[in-house]
Amino acid sequence: MASEFATPHRFDVGGGRKMNMYCSGQGPLTVVFDAPSGDAGWSWYRVQPEVAKHARACVFDRAGFGFSDPVQTPNTSESVAEDLHKLLAAAGEKGPYVMVGNSLGGANVQVFTYRYPSEVKGLVLVEAQHEDETIRLNKVTDGKIKQIYAMVEGQGKYCLAAARKGFAKDAEAQKNCIGEPLENFGLQLGAAVLASESKLSYWQANVAEYAAIAKSDEQLRKLRRPFGDIPLVVLTRGVSPYAVPDQPQSAMNKATEDENFAVQKEFTKLSTRSTQRVVAGASHVIQGEKPEAVVDAVLEVLKQVTP
Repeated sequence: MASEFATPHRFDVGGGRKMNMYCSGQGPLTVVFDAPSGDAGWSWYRVQPEVAKHARACVFDRAGFGFSDPVQTPNTSESVAEDLHKLLAAAGEKGPYVMVGNSLGGANVQVFTYRYPSEVKGLVLVEAQHEDETIRLNKVTDGKIKQIYAMVEGQGKYCLAAARKGFAKDAEAQKNCIGEPLENFGLQLGAAVLASESKLSYWQANVAEYAAIAKSDEQLRKLRRPFGDIPLVVLTRGVSPYAVPDQPQSAMNKATEDENFAVQKEFTKLSTRSTQRVVAGASHVIQGEKPEAVVDAVLEVLKQVTP
């Protein structure tokens, strides 16, 4: 199955620009997944095949990631929602949709839902980005979160510079920036991830998207209103990404995790049919560590909205 994620499935979204979308399964609803910042549709390779046993299920690559052509402007939640709408039409994928997103992808699917409300019947938000998340977490950590985000931004710029020179010339930079995808994803998919993340265009898109997160937050803030009564499941991490292994939890870490839970809980106010679930043993990228929790959440929403 991983071979399907390692193979391009490209469609023209206008002006000769092509984007990648892979779908399988059948059913009256189509589940659409969006990945976290800097990641491609293969983020969901352990989730999509399981969901596809019960419904049509689609993953896609945002512009500049995976097999999708790059663009000159950064991916923002608004531009991604527009791209995705064009891509679904180009691929012949019909709604209604259940939208699933992790991290920045979670902000993107919310914007998609606001822009095309008649087409979306359910939402699963997996540690989704909230427009006030950075402000609130920064406040409870006395500015530490913004320092961490600045380090991530610096790492992106380091990798962009390494990509300009070529990773083939710098094994250390390749390990620091790309890691060991062949070990993590297996031979076929790992080779596709390695090829994608070795490209200069990938790092340009990655750095630009990360720098535009504040803009995406602002776009979501302007659209924010209740979703009505559509089924909404919120999955929240049970493990802190900032915890120090084998050390007792610090007061600051507890404050961070309490605030993250509270921010995530805000999403449940957006629908009269909502639930929040903490996923034990999973950090921020829940689909990688506890894919079954995401599958269960999607099936729960599908059960509520299947005609």
